[in-house]
Amino acid sequence: MIKVLCAIDDTEHSLPAARLAAKLAGALGAELTLLAVNQMIGGYSSADASKLLWTGVEAQRVLDAAAEEARKAGATQVATASVNSRDPAVAITQFAETNGFDHIVVGSGGKGLAFRMVLGSVSRDVVQRAHCAVTVAR
Repeated sequence: MIKVLCAIDDTEHSLPAARLAAKLAGALGAELTLLAVNQMIGGYSSADASKLLWTGVEAQRVLDAAAEEARKAGATQVATASVNSRDPAVAITQFAETNGFDHIVVGSGGKGLAFRMVLGSVSRDVVQRAHCAVTVAR
């Protein structure tokens, strides 16, 4: 069975990605997994990260909203997962490769040039790192 991974967060760009991933999964008869990367903040290693971007309840709320959107868009096989990481692009691509996904869908953040030059772009980094096809939803 084909497996589609959709990376989501709590921005307005996630819901179009979830809808597109759902349509793609539906058309292919594929499993859809929605992945939230809870970003670790502070410290220098996983062990000394001072906090996570979301609490467990907040991460679940993000996943539940995206799953509801995906089901409304026609996905029938929807699973959710979350991982903690400092680098969302690395977390997304490692999760996809480790779990045998065939396709990744990510949203385009629409951030300005200055922000991208300093922090980079998760969608761009996923495209460059992924072992499989990637679709960037706008």
